[in-house]
Order: sequence, then C-alpha cells, then structure tokens
Amino acid sequence: MMSRSSRMVGFGHSVPERVVENREIEQRLGLESGWIERRTGIRRRHWAEPQDSLTTLATQAAEAALQSADVERRDIGLTLLATSTPDHLLPPSAPLLAHNLRLTRCGAVDLAGACTGFLQALALADSHVVRHGRPVLVVAANILSRRINPDERASAVLFADAAGAVLLAPTADSDRGLLSLDLATDGSQYGLIGIPAGGSSLPFRSDLPDDQCRMSIRDGKSVFASAVRMMSDTAMRALADADLQTSDVTRFVPHQANARMTDALCEKLSIGKDRTLETIAEFGNSSAATIPLSLSISHKERPFRRGETLLLSAAGAGMTGGSIVWRV
Repeated sequence: MMSRSSRMVGFGHSVPERVVENREIEQRLGLESGWIERRTGIRRRHWAEPQDSLTTLATQAAEAALQSADVERRDIGLTLLATSTPDHLLPPSAPLLAHNLRLTRCGAVDLAGACTGFLQALALADSHVVRHGRPVLVVAANILSRRINPDERASAVLFADAAGAVLLAPTADSDRGLLSLDLATDGSQYGLIGIPAGGSSLPFRSDLPDDQCRMSIRDGKSVFASAVRMMSDTAMRALADADLQTSDVTRFVPHQANARMTDALCEKLSIGKDRTLETIAEFGNSSAATIPLSLSISHKERPFRRGETLLLSAAGAGMTGGSIVWRV
C-alpha cells in the first residue's frame, strides 16, 4: 500500500577527530593570518586520519540517526549513500554501510551527485517511502581531504570531511514531507570543478602528474556566480510550486560552500540570517554532507517542531543544483 507522505524521524552526523585550524593551511600556502576566514567564513575543519574510512564515518552518522528514531532496522527498505569519495571505485560503498548497520532486508545504492547529492538522494528516498511504505536511510559522507590538491589555494582552504544522515519513515499526513522539488543542471560548465583522472576517460597511471589525480577548481568566480544563480532560481521555483513565499520558510538550509555565498543567497531570497543554518565556520565544506550535517546539528540544538517549513538548496560540480521545500 502507498503511504501518503514521508517524515524525518532521525538525524545523525559524524566528523573525524582531527581538527585543522586555518593557521596550519595559511602557513603552508604562505597566506597572511586571517586570509581564509575573511574569504570563506571558515575557521577550522575536520580531516580524517590515515586509518579512517568513508564507510566508518558514514556508519557513525547513520547509527546516530537510527538510535534517535523509533524504527526497527528490519523495516528499513533502502539505504542511499551520497558520496564523491567512496572507499573504492568498485565495489560501491553503500552495501558495506548497510552491513555495518545490520540492515539485512534493504537495498543499498551509491549516488555520485557531488554537492547536490544529498538533495537527489532525499528526493529518491521520499518517492520510495511513499510508493512502498517502508523507511529509507539517507546518508551523505565525504573524505575530501584526500582528494584536494594541497598546493592549490582554491580547493585547499575549503574542503573538509564529514557525514550526515536522515531517516525517513512513512506517514499518513499529506501535509508533511516533500512539498516541492526543483532540480537543475548546466553541463556547459561541466569542467569548472573536477578530478581529471580516475574514470574510464583517463584511468589512473603511474606517470600522471599529481594535479591530474586531485580536485581542482578552475574558475572560482564562475563557480560562485553559477552556484548562487542555480540555488536561488531553484529555491524560488520550488517555493512557487508549493504555493509558498520566502517568508513562510522557518529554516533555510543551504549547502555550506562559502559563507559569502550564503550571504548572497540570503540577500537574493530575502531570508534573514536568523532563519539560516550555518555550520561552515566550524566544519568547512564537506560537499553533499553539509546539509544533513547542518540538519542534525540544528535539530540537536533546537529540535524541529511539527509544521516547520524547511528550504534546502545546493549546487555543485557538474554543474548540478536544486532545492527542496520540506514540511516537518
């Protein structure tokens, strides 16, 4: 039987123990003290130790979400893992994540949606819950510290490691859950952010220069402008589809790419900073993981109340982007 909607019933997040302060990166790159915070809003970030794995980080966040929810593990029908840094190119990481969590009756799927990955996974999860009436676990996790080019200022100062998780469960209340969704893409800007090697077009080889195997941001100004435009446009369309205004948004949860980007979005959408979740100062940019991380932290500090309206927006490599209006 179809359920009428889905609701968020569990939240969790996890970060590695190692904290990397700005001064460590500024000293290595020869930057003046305070340069990173002035341009990004980041004060510190968490980076994984050599023994840390992506699935371990994801498991910790997912376990916290399961522990916070009144849902039996045997009832979960699907586990979705949004990541750009899987433990291996093959096999996928989601089956190991489900195994670690003792989820024995569910499918497990990796999604490679870059910074928009969590929103894409959340949309798929909602559809699965509504169609099949079983809970779905949505996890986003990244260990980006192992893929950045430490000598490229644009990426070295931004990226971090983290995991966030949300558990969805069916509900008969049609006023809750995903009210509207607007996804977008602009393949004309496909190469603005990327890791050239590692795919079938350019497999890893021992003679490849290191910068071919590391993340690169080729044009930061274009990335900034495109992301702000994509996030604000999809946000306005999603709100219009839900017959809502920005004034109806209780908490705005943007992808934590750059504090200046969040400021620009708030100005374009006329959403006050008092309604905006910001975690980038302490946790940096962990790509798809930033939104579920922010949701989990916000819920822990001030639990979501039934009837709240959330606006989730993201944009990233590809370029891909999107926004979701969600009623708690």
